[in-house]
Amino acid sequence: MKIFYTAKNYTGEKKQGELDVKDERELANQLRSDGYILTSFEEIKSSGKGNVKVEFLNRFITISLTDKLMFSRNLSVMIASGLPLSRAIKNISLQTRKKKFAQILDEIFDSIQAGNSFADALAKYPGIFGDLFVNMIRVGETSGNLEEVLNILAVQLEKEHELLSKVKGALTYPAVILFAMIGIAILMLTYILPKLTGVFTDMKVELPASTMFIIAISDVLKNHGILVAVFFIGVIVLLRFFLMTDIGKKTLGFLLVNAPLIKNMVIKVNCSRFARIYSSLLKSGVSSVESLKILSETLTNYYYQNAMKDSAAKIQKGITLSSIISKYPKIFPVLVSQMIQVGEETGKTETILLKLAEFYEDEVSQLSKNMSSIIEPILMIFIGSAVGFFAISMLQPMYSIMDNIK
Repeated sequence: MKIFYTAKNYTGEKKQGELDVKDERELANQLRSDGYILTSFEEIKSSGKGNVKVEFLNRFITISLTDKLMFSRNLSVMIASGLPLSRAIKNISLQTRKKKFAQILDEIFDSIQAGNSFADALAKYPGIFGDLFVNMIRVGETSGNLEEVLNILAVQLEKEHELLSKVKGALTYPAVILFAMIGIAILMLTYILPKLTGVFTDMKVELPASTMFIIAISDVLKNHGILVAVFFIGVIVLLRFFLMTDIGKKTLGFLLVNAPLIKNMVIKVNCSRFARIYSSLLKSGVSSVESLKILSETLTNYYYQNAMKDSAAKIQKGITLSSIISKYPKIFPVLVSQMIQVGEETGKTETILLKLAEFYEDEVSQLSKNMSSIIEPILMIFIGSAVGFFAISMLQPMYSIMDNIK
Protein backbone atom coordinates (compact mmCIF):
# COMPACT_ATOMS: atom_id res chain seq x y z
CA MET A 1 0.00 0.00 0.00
CA LYS A 2 1.04 3.61 -0.53
CA ILE A 3 1.49 5.66 2.64
CA PHE A 4 2.09 9.36 3.19
CA TYR A 5 4.37 9.84 6.20
CA THR A 6 6.09 12.48 8.31
CA ALA A 7 9.32 11.74 10.16
CA LYS A 8 12.14 13.40 12.13
CA ASN A 9 15.83 12.64 12.42
CA TYR A 10 17.90 12.84 15.61
CA THR A 11 18.64 16.54 15.08
CA GLY A 12 14.93 17.40 14.80
CA GLU A 13 14.91 17.91 11.01
CA LYS A 14 11.47 17.09 9.54
CA LYS A 15 10.86 15.01 6.44
CA GLN A 16 7.68 13.99 4.62
CA GLY A 17 6.78 12.00 1.53
CA GLU A 18 5.15 8.80 0.34
CA LEU A 19 6.32 5.20 0.08
CA ASP A 20 5.00 1.88 -1.21
CA VAL A 21 5.28 -0.54 1.73
CA LYS A 22 3.51 -3.63 3.08
CA ASP A 23 2.67 -2.17 6.50
CA GLU A 24 3.61 0.38 9.15
CA ARG A 25 6.51 -1.75 10.44
CA GLU A 26 8.22 -1.86 7.04
CA LEU A 27 7.75 1.91 6.72
CA ALA A 28 9.31 2.54 10.14
CA ASN A 29 12.25 0.20 9.38
CA GLN A 30 12.91 1.86 6.03
CA LEU A 31 12.87 5.35 7.55
CA ARG A 32 15.09 4.17 10.40
CA SER A 33 17.67 2.97 7.85
CA ASP A 34 17.70 6.53 6.48
CA GLY A 35 18.24 7.94 9.99
CA TYR A 36 14.63 9.05 10.59
CA ILE A 37 11.94 8.18 13.14
CA LEU A 38 8.32 7.85 11.96
CA THR A 39 6.04 10.39 13.63
CA SER A 40 2.78 10.03 11.68
CA PHE A 41 1.41 8.29 8.59
CA GLU A 42 -1.74 8.01 6.47
CA GLU A 43 -2.69 5.53 3.75
CA ILE A 44 -3.23 7.10 0.32
CA LYS A 45 -6.48 5.86 -1.19
CA SER A 46 -6.21 7.58 -4.58
CA SER A 47 -5.11 5.71 -7.68
CA GLY A 48 -1.36 5.57 -8.09
CA LYS A 49 0.86 6.41 -11.00
CA GLY A 50 0.97 2.79 -12.10
CA ASN A 51 -2.79 2.86 -12.84
CA VAL A 52 -2.58 5.90 -15.11
CA LYS A 53 -3.37 4.93 -18.69
CA VAL A 54 -0.86 6.42 -21.12
CA GLU A 55 -1.78 6.59 -24.79
CA PHE A 56 0.95 5.30 -27.14
CA LEU A 57 1.44 8.56 -29.06
CA ASN A 58 1.65 10.60 -25.84
CA ARG A 59 4.98 8.91 -25.07
CA PHE A 60 6.58 10.73 -28.01
CA ILE A 61 5.19 14.24 -27.41
CA THR A 62 7.87 16.59 -26.07
CA ILE A 63 8.27 20.29 -25.31
CA SER A 64 11.39 22.38 -24.77
CA LEU A 65 13.02 22.62 -21.36
CA THR A 66 12.37 26.38 -21.44
CA ASP A 67 8.60 25.86 -21.91
CA LYS A 68 8.52 23.39 -19.01
CA LEU A 69 10.48 25.84 -16.85
CA MET A 70 8.08 28.71 -17.64
CA PHE A 71 5.08 26.45 -16.95
CA SER A 72 6.43 25.55 -13.48
CA ARG A 73 7.35 29.15 -12.66
CA ASN A 74 4.04 30.66 -13.82
CA LEU A 75 1.97 27.96 -12.13
CA SER A 76 3.82 28.51 -8.84
CA VAL A 77 3.20 32.28 -8.99
CA MET A 78 -0.51 31.85 -9.78
CA ILE A 79 -1.07 29.33 -6.97
CA ALA A 80 0.80 31.62 -4.55
CA SER A 81 -1.57 34.40 -5.62
CA GLY A 82 -4.54 32.31 -4.50
CA LEU A 83 -5.79 30.99 -7.85
CA PRO A 84 -7.24 27.45 -7.85
CA LEU A 85 -4.99 24.89 -9.61
CA SER A 86 -7.40 24.19 -12.48
CA ARG A 87 -7.97 27.89 -13.19
CA ALA A 88 -4.20 28.56 -13.11
CA ILE A 89 -3.60 25.80 -15.68
CA LYS A 90 -6.39 27.18 -17.89
CA ASN A 91 -4.83 30.66 -17.74
CA ILE A 92 -1.43 29.30 -18.78
CA SER A 93 -2.99 27.35 -21.68
CA LEU A 94 -4.60 30.59 -22.95
CA GLN A 95 -1.27 32.44 -22.71
CA THR A 96 1.03 29.89 -24.33
CA ARG A 97 1.87 30.35 -28.02
CA LYS A 98 2.65 26.66 -28.63
CA LYS A 99 -0.61 25.17 -29.92
CA LYS A 100 0.30 21.58 -29.04
CA PHE A 101 1.30 22.47 -25.49
CA ALA A 102 -1.86 24.57 -25.09
CA GLN A 103 -3.92 21.56 -26.19
CA ILE A 104 -2.14 19.33 -23.64
CA LEU A 105 -2.77 21.86 -20.86
CA ASP A 106 -6.47 21.91 -21.81
CA GLU A 107 -6.55 18.12 -21.52
CA ILE A 108 -4.82 18.32 -18.11
CA PHE A 109 -7.43 20.92 -17.06
CA ASP A 110 -10.26 18.58 -18.17
CA SER A 111 -8.67 15.66 -16.29
CA ILE A 112 -8.48 17.67 -13.05
CA GLN A 113 -12.06 18.87 -13.51
CA ALA A 114 -13.07 15.21 -13.87
CA GLY A 115 -11.70 14.51 -10.38
CA ASN A 116 -8.20 13.17 -11.17
CA SER A 117 -5.16 14.37 -9.28
CA PHE A 118 -2.75 16.83 -10.90
CA ALA A 119 0.06 14.23 -10.79
CA ASP A 120 -2.11 11.62 -12.57
CA ALA A 121 -3.06 14.16 -15.23
CA LEU A 122 0.64 14.94 -15.83
CA ALA A 123 1.60 11.24 -15.82
CA LYS A 124 -0.42 10.75 -19.04
CA TYR A 125 2.37 12.64 -20.88
CA PRO A 126 5.63 10.88 -19.89
CA GLY A 127 7.48 12.45 -22.83
CA ILE A 128 6.92 15.90 -21.28
CA PHE A 129 6.57 15.25 -17.55
CA GLY A 130 8.93 12.46 -16.51
CA ASP A 131 9.13 10.54 -13.24
CA LEU A 132 11.03 13.37 -11.55
CA PHE A 133 8.33 15.96 -12.30
CA VAL A 134 5.34 13.70 -11.60
CA ASN A 135 6.66 12.29 -8.31
CA MET A 136 7.51 15.71 -6.93
CA ILE A 137 4.06 17.05 -7.87
CA ARG A 138 2.41 13.97 -6.32
CA VAL A 139 4.21 14.56 -3.01
CA GLY A 140 3.38 18.28 -3.17
CA GLU A 141 -0.31 17.53 -3.65
CA THR A 142 -0.42 14.97 -0.86
CA SER A 143 1.44 17.15 1.67
CA GLY A 144 -0.31 20.38 0.70
CA ASN A 145 2.88 22.27 -0.26
CA LEU A 146 2.40 22.25 -4.03
CA GLU A 147 3.55 25.88 -4.34
CA GLU A 148 6.88 25.10 -2.65
CA VAL A 149 7.39 21.97 -4.78
CA LEU A 150 6.72 23.94 -7.98
CA ASN A 151 9.32 26.50 -6.88
CA ILE A 152 11.85 23.70 -6.30
CA LEU A 153 11.01 22.25 -9.73
CA ALA A 154 11.40 25.64 -11.40
CA VAL A 155 14.85 26.12 -9.84
CA GLN A 156 15.81 22.56 -10.82
CA LEU A 157 14.73 23.08 -14.44
CA GLU A 158 16.43 26.49 -14.58
CA LYS A 159 19.75 25.01 -13.43
CA GLU A 160 19.30 22.10 -15.85
CA HIS A 161 18.76 24.59 -18.70
CA GLU A 162 21.86 26.60 -17.71
CA LEU A 163 23.96 23.43 -17.52
CA LEU A 164 22.84 22.16 -20.93
CA SER A 165 23.36 25.61 -22.46
CA LYS A 166 26.96 25.68 -21.23
CA VAL A 167 27.68 22.21 -22.62
CA LYS A 168 26.02 23.00 -25.95
CA GLY A 169 27.88 26.31 -26.13
CA ALA A 170 31.20 24.52 -25.66
CA LEU A 171 30.41 22.02 -28.43
CA THR A 172 28.86 24.46 -30.95
CA TYR A 173 32.13 25.94 -32.24
CA PRO A 174 33.88 22.62 -33.08
CA ALA A 175 30.63 21.22 -34.55
CA VAL A 176 30.22 24.22 -36.89
CA ILE A 177 33.87 24.00 -38.01
CA LEU A 178 33.63 20.27 -38.68
CA PHE A 179 30.37 20.55 -40.66
CA ALA A 180 31.79 23.44 -42.71
CA MET A 181 34.93 21.44 -43.43
CA ILE A 182 32.94 18.37 -44.50
CA GLY A 183 30.73 20.55 -46.76
CA ILE A 184 33.74 22.19 -48.43
CA ALA A 185 35.45 18.80 -48.89
CA ILE A 186 32.35 17.32 -50.58
CA LEU A 187 32.05 20.38 -52.84
CA MET A 188 35.71 20.14 -53.90
CA LEU A 189 35.65 16.38 -54.44
CA THR A 190 32.39 16.49 -56.42
CA TYR A 191 32.78 19.58 -58.63
CA ILE A 192 36.35 20.95 -58.59
CA LEU A 193 38.57 17.85 -58.46
CA PRO A 194 37.05 16.10 -61.56
CA LYS A 195 38.26 19.03 -63.71
CA LEU A 196 41.84 18.53 -62.50
CA THR A 197 41.76 14.75 -62.92
CA GLY A 198 40.77 15.25 -66.58
CA VAL A 199 44.06 17.09 -67.13
CA PHE A 200 46.02 14.28 -65.47
CA THR A 201 44.30 11.69 -67.70
CA ASP A 202 45.01 13.63 -70.91
CA MET A 203 48.68 14.06 -70.03
CA LYS A 204 49.01 10.36 -69.09
CA VAL A 205 50.89 11.19 -65.91
CA GLU A 206 51.73 8.43 -63.43
CA LEU A 207 49.76 9.32 -60.29
CA PRO A 208 51.01 8.73 -56.73
CA ALA A 209 48.95 6.56 -54.33
CA SER A 210 47.64 9.55 -52.36
CA THR A 211 46.31 11.23 -55.51
CA MET A 212 44.67 8.01 -56.72
CA PHE A 213 43.01 7.65 -53.30
CA ILE A 214 41.50 11.15 -53.48
CA ILE A 215 40.40 10.60 -57.11
CA ALA A 216 38.70 7.30 -56.11
CA ILE A 217 36.72 9.11 -53.37
CA SER A 218 35.81 11.85 -55.85
CA ASP A 219 34.55 9.30 -58.40
CA VAL A 220 32.40 7.55 -55.80
CA LEU A 221 30.83 10.83 -54.63
CA LYS A 222 30.24 12.05 -58.19
CA ASN A 223 28.85 8.82 -59.67
CA HIS A 224 27.16 7.28 -56.62
CA GLY A 225 26.32 10.31 -54.45
CA ILE A 226 22.79 9.10 -53.66
CA LEU A 227 24.02 5.66 -52.59
CA VAL A 228 26.68 7.26 -50.36
CA ALA A 229 24.01 9.48 -48.74
CA VAL A 230 21.70 6.47 -48.21
CA PHE A 231 24.62 4.51 -46.72
CA PHE A 232 25.44 7.22 -44.17
CA ILE A 233 21.76 7.72 -43.27
CA GLY A 234 21.49 3.95 -42.76
CA VAL A 235 24.58 3.95 -40.53
CA ILE A 236 23.11 6.79 -38.42
CA VAL A 237 19.75 4.95 -38.07
CA LEU A 238 21.46 1.66 -37.14
CA LEU A 239 23.70 3.49 -34.67
CA ARG A 240 20.67 5.10 -33.07
CA PHE A 241 18.95 1.71 -32.68
CA PHE A 242 22.18 0.24 -31.29
CA LEU A 243 22.42 3.01 -28.68
CA MET A 244 18.89 2.13 -27.52
CA THR A 245 20.04 -1.40 -26.57
CA ASP A 246 21.70 -2.22 -23.22
CA ILE A 247 25.00 -3.01 -24.96
CA GLY A 248 24.81 0.27 -26.91
CA LYS A 249 24.07 2.32 -23.77
CA LYS A 250 26.91 0.61 -21.93
CA THR A 251 29.32 1.21 -24.82
CA LEU A 252 28.41 4.89 -25.12
CA GLY A 253 28.61 5.34 -21.35
CA PHE A 254 32.08 3.72 -21.29
CA LEU A 255 33.33 5.94 -24.12
CA LEU A 256 32.00 9.13 -22.50
CA VAL A 257 33.55 8.50 -19.07
CA ASN A 258 36.89 7.45 -20.59
CA ALA A 259 37.38 9.84 -23.56
CA PRO A 260 40.43 11.98 -22.62
CA LEU A 261 39.10 15.31 -23.89
CA ILE A 262 35.52 15.18 -22.55
CA LYS A 263 35.50 12.77 -19.59
CA ASN A 264 35.97 15.55 -17.01
CA MET A 265 33.03 17.44 -18.48
CA VAL A 266 30.83 14.29 -18.55
CA ILE A 267 31.66 13.34 -14.94
CA LYS A 268 31.10 16.84 -13.57
CA VAL A 269 27.83 17.32 -15.49
CA ASN A 270 26.47 14.01 -14.16
CA CYS A 271 27.65 14.71 -10.60
CA SER A 272 26.03 18.15 -10.61
CA ARG A 273 22.77 16.72 -11.97
CA PHE A 274 22.83 13.89 -9.41
CA ALA A 275 23.42 16.27 -6.48
CA ARG A 276 20.81 18.85 -7.51
CA ILE A 277 18.06 16.39 -8.48
CA TYR A 278 18.60 14.25 -5.37
CA SER A 279 18.54 17.38 -3.19
CA SER A 280 15.34 18.61 -4.89
CA LEU A 281 13.60 15.25 -4.42
CA LEU A 282 14.55 14.99 -0.74
CA LYS A 283 13.50 18.59 -0.13
CA SER A 284 10.13 17.86 -1.76
CA GLY A 285 9.56 14.95 0.64
CA VAL A 286 10.36 12.01 -1.65
CA SER A 287 12.07 9.15 0.21
CA SER A 288 15.74 8.30 -0.36
CA VAL A 289 14.92 4.97 -2.01
CA GLU A 290 12.31 6.45 -4.35
CA SER A 291 14.61 9.39 -5.14
CA LEU A 292 17.42 7.05 -6.19
CA LYS A 293 15.02 5.04 -8.34
CA ILE A 294 13.89 8.24 -10.08
CA LEU A 295 17.54 9.25 -10.55
CA SER A 296 18.27 5.89 -12.21
CA GLU A 297 15.72 6.85 -14.89
CA THR A 298 16.65 10.55 -15.09
CA LEU A 299 20.44 10.35 -15.47
CA THR A 300 21.28 9.37 -19.06
CA ASN A 301 24.70 7.71 -18.65
CA TYR A 302 24.54 3.90 -18.24
CA TYR A 303 27.13 3.78 -15.43
CA TYR A 304 25.37 6.45 -13.36
CA GLN A 305 22.02 4.70 -13.88
CA ASN A 306 23.56 1.44 -12.70
CA ALA A 307 25.09 3.14 -9.63
CA MET A 308 21.69 4.65 -8.71
CA LYS A 309 19.91 1.28 -9.04
CA ASP A 310 22.56 -0.34 -6.85
CA SER A 311 22.25 2.47 -4.30
CA ALA A 312 18.44 2.16 -4.18
CA ALA A 313 18.74 -1.58 -3.47
CA LYS A 314 21.50 -1.34 -0.86
CA ILE A 315 20.21 1.69 1.03
CA GLN A 316 17.13 -0.35 2.02
CA LYS A 317 19.48 -2.77 3.80
CA GLY A 318 20.82 0.01 6.03
CA ILE A 319 23.99 0.78 4.04
CA THR A 320 24.74 4.50 3.87
CA LEU A 321 24.71 6.23 0.49
CA SER A 322 28.21 7.67 1.03
CA SER A 323 29.71 4.20 1.42
CA ILE A 324 27.85 2.96 -1.68
CA ILE A 325 28.96 5.96 -3.79
CA SER A 326 32.58 5.46 -2.65
CA LYS A 327 32.56 2.10 -4.48
CA TYR A 328 32.33 4.00 -7.80
CA PRO A 329 35.48 6.20 -7.74
CA LYS A 330 35.70 6.30 -11.53
CA ILE A 331 32.38 8.15 -11.96
CA PHE A 332 32.01 9.79 -8.52
CA PRO A 333 35.05 11.76 -7.31
CA VAL A 334 36.04 11.32 -3.66
CA LEU A 335 34.56 14.75 -2.87
CA VAL A 336 31.02 13.45 -3.62
CA SER A 337 31.11 10.58 -1.09
CA GLN A 338 32.85 12.77 1.51
CA MET A 339 30.24 15.55 1.21
CA ILE A 340 27.35 13.06 1.38
CA GLN A 341 28.93 11.50 4.48
CA VAL A 342 29.07 14.93 6.15
CA GLY A 343 25.39 15.42 5.25
CA GLU A 344 24.46 12.03 6.72
CA GLU A 345 26.35 12.76 9.96
CA THR A 346 24.92 16.26 10.42
CA GLY A 347 21.40 15.57 9.12
CA LYS A 348 21.78 18.26 6.45
CA THR A 349 22.04 16.08 3.35
CA GLU A 350 19.79 18.33 1.22
CA THR A 351 21.86 21.46 1.98
CA ILE A 352 25.19 19.69 1.43
CA LEU A 353 23.99 18.24 -1.89
CA LEU A 354 22.87 21.69 -3.04
CA LYS A 355 26.33 23.13 -2.29
CA LEU A 356 27.91 20.17 -4.09
CA ALA A 357 25.69 20.79 -7.13
CA GLU A 358 26.66 24.49 -7.18
CA PHE A 359 30.35 23.56 -6.94
CA TYR A 360 30.18 21.21 -9.93
CA GLU A 361 28.06 23.65 -11.93
CA ASP A 362 30.80 26.26 -11.47
CA GLU A 363 33.35 23.64 -12.54
CA VAL A 364 31.33 22.87 -15.70
CA SER A 365 31.07 26.58 -16.45
CA GLN A 366 34.85 26.95 -16.20
CA LEU A 367 35.45 23.82 -18.28
CA SER A 368 33.09 25.01 -21.01
CA LYS A 369 35.00 28.31 -21.22
CA ASN A 370 38.32 26.48 -21.51
CA MET A 371 37.10 23.83 -23.95
CA SER A 372 37.17 26.14 -26.98
CA SER A 373 40.79 27.06 -26.28
CA ILE A 374 41.62 23.34 -25.96
CA ILE A 375 39.69 22.17 -29.02
CA GLU A 376 40.73 25.06 -31.31
CA PRO A 377 44.41 24.04 -31.74
CA ILE A 378 43.41 20.39 -32.20
CA LEU A 379 40.95 21.41 -34.93
CA MET A 380 43.57 23.60 -36.58
CA ILE A 381 46.06 20.70 -36.66
CA PHE A 382 43.41 18.38 -38.08
CA ILE A 383 42.25 20.87 -40.74
CA GLY A 384 45.84 21.80 -41.60
CA SER A 385 46.78 18.13 -42.01
CA ALA A 386 43.78 17.49 -44.27
CA VAL A 387 44.47 20.55 -46.43
CA GLY A 388 48.17 19.69 -46.58
CA PHE A 389 47.45 16.11 -47.65
CA PHE A 390 45.09 17.33 -50.38
CA ALA A 391 47.54 19.99 -51.60
CA ILE A 392 50.50 17.59 -51.77
CA SER A 393 48.37 14.95 -53.54
CA MET A 394 47.36 17.50 -56.20
CA LEU A 395 50.76 19.21 -56.58
CA GLN A 396 52.80 16.04 -57.11
CA PRO A 397 51.16 15.23 -60.50
CA MET A 398 51.49 18.90 -61.46
CA TYR A 399 55.26 18.73 -61.03
CA SER A 400 55.32 15.56 -63.14
CA ILE A 401 53.43 17.41 -65.90
CA MET A 402 55.95 20.28 -65.76
CA ASP A 403 58.84 17.82 -66.03
CA ASN A 404 57.23 16.21 -69.14
CA ILE A 405 56.82 19.65 -70.77
CA LYS A 406 60.52 20.40 -70.23
